[in-house]
Amino acid sequence: MIIEEKVRQSVQLLKEFNIDCWITFVRETALNGDPTLPFLASADLTWHSAVIISKTGSKIAIVGQFDKKSVEDLGVYDEVIGYVESIKKPMLDHLRKLNPAKIAVNFSQDSEIADGLTHGMFLTLTGYLAEIGMQERMVSAEPIISALRQRKSATELTLIKKAVDLAEEIFRAVRTFIKPGRTEAEIAAFMRARVQEQGLKFAWDPTVCPAVFTGPDTAGAHYNPTERVVEEGHVLNIDFGVKFEEYCSDLQRTFYILRKDETKEPADVRKGFDTILTSIEDSRKALKIGARGIDVDRVCRDVLIANGYKEFPHALGHQVGRFAHDGTALLGPGWEKYGRKPHVPIEENMVFTLEPRLLVPGKGTVTIEEMVVVTPTGATYLSDRQTELILIRG
Repeated sequence: MIIEEKVRQSVQLLKEFNIDCWITFVRETALNGDPTLPFLASADLTWHSAVIISKTGSKIAIVGQFDKKSVEDLGVYDEVIGYVESIKKPMLDHLRKLNPAKIAVNFSQDSEIADGLTHGMFLTLTGYLAEIGMQERMVSAEPIISALRQRKSATELTLIKKAVDLAEEIFRAVRTFIKPGRTEAEIAAFMRARVQEQGLKFAWDPTVCPAVFTGPDTAGAHYNPTERVVEEGHVLNIDFGVKFEEYCSDLQRTFYILRKDETKEPADVRKGFDTILTSIEDSRKALKIGARGIDVDRVCRDVLIANGYKEFPHALGHQVGRFAHDGTALLGPGWEKYGRKPHVPIEENMVFTLEPRLLVPGKGTVTIEEMVVVTPTGATYLSDRQTELILIRG
């Protein structure tokens, strides 16, 4: 059970980072959910709720009376306290007993996955802690949450690999459907139907999953499939992933639509594709425990520049887990919007995408997105690597 694994792991992380306790403080999570909550509870929580985990090993949940039974049934907490009128008294009573010197709270300026505490709840929590003189003891829970999400368990890796395999099956199926005259929207509908037939979920918003782009002058990413028609001479790329038992895959594949007089792709498309292959493989080799994402990203960009292409306007790769974009460490440049993410050291069992792109003028965008896991000996592909351009005949 992943919740049991993660709650147990969090105790070890508190010891590692020398933080006395960690509070996840939430309310009405169906509306305002904390990204960390699925590691701590199996269902949404309604009234003000607090999960308090201590480095001494104590694990307490304080929840509304009607949520108590579902949390108890998890069997992972030493005590589940239900309340009716206010969470404040049982919460502060427990904190007085713990008397922690450092209280980790879910806020972060750099990492969205560690920033689940709303401003209103932060003010409430600060007010509570002020009553017992502990308001100055709060620190960011980013180190704990980042490690909890990034250091994938064997169970999590198995689920991610299954999500990868299922997405690749649908990519294989769509090859026979793509042809000149089809629209981006029709191709996406074909893939969505396969997701629904298999009872899967989409890895992100289904209005843009899959994202399908054919030919030049497209939005390029993060846009819904349109009525644009596939034509001979187009480069076509698809960005797609599925969610299996709440864990995601995120892959991209590139196709070329042959003209009637062509038996293979033209030289400019071949050069672009080969450059992308080299950039992915070189960056994979650079992705090792202890490396920094900014350096891995630079390896990839240097390959593109050496071959006469512009740098891509995004990070080389992001982590994948319960979300398609997950984790704190990032394979990206030192741009202001990424904060400290590209400088976070790489750790074992992090799962990343590698997704450079380049433009072939007049034909479209060449891009491949693979998924890899960091191991003691380097990064290993989780996906069945695309090593050949997929050629589509009319």
